[in-house]
Amino acid sequence: MTASPDLRTPQLASPDLLRSVFRRHAAGVAVITANGPAGPVGFTATSLSSAAAEPPLVSFGIGTGSSSWPVIADTEHVGIHILGEHQQDLAATFARSGADRFGSPTRWHEGPEGVPVLDDVLAWMVCRVVARVPAGDHRLVLGQVVVGDPAGVGRPLLYHQGRFTALRD
Repeated sequence: MTASPDLRTPQLASPDLLRSVFRRHAAGVAVITANGPAGPVGFTATSLSSAAAEPPLVSFGIGTGSSSWPVIADTEHVGIHILGEHQQDLAATFARSGADRFGSPTRWHEGPEGVPVLDDVLAWMVCRVVARVPAGDHRLVLGQVVVGDPAGVGRPLLYHQGRFTALRD
């Protein structure tokens, strides 16, 4: 039997507490892309969320220390890609600092609004950025869906307990 915390005693939250709790939260894996003056940028995100149906809005978080942040801070459009379980390597590439994210073996093409669109994903959307909200050392980006394709084949890639994983039957 596991002891329950004394909820009457205030506990200060810390980044470590937040990370520990969210390691238990299975999340879908997405890659966010944008086109910048020096070329495409992108990063892996597990913070993607549907924000509203009318108008169709999504949100995601990005650290202000991220190498992609300067482009995301100024761009008008972003690409959002839902990864399949077959794309663990792609997720790892876009999560790794200093990686050549758009070099081989990454397959992509220029999509609507000049946004880099990754090939063979489960689904993708191009969104117009409508807000960037300060949230500590991150920004929450709100995007309105402009166009997309939900017709990819496969099962979703998940992030759980600090690693990429797949659904189990």
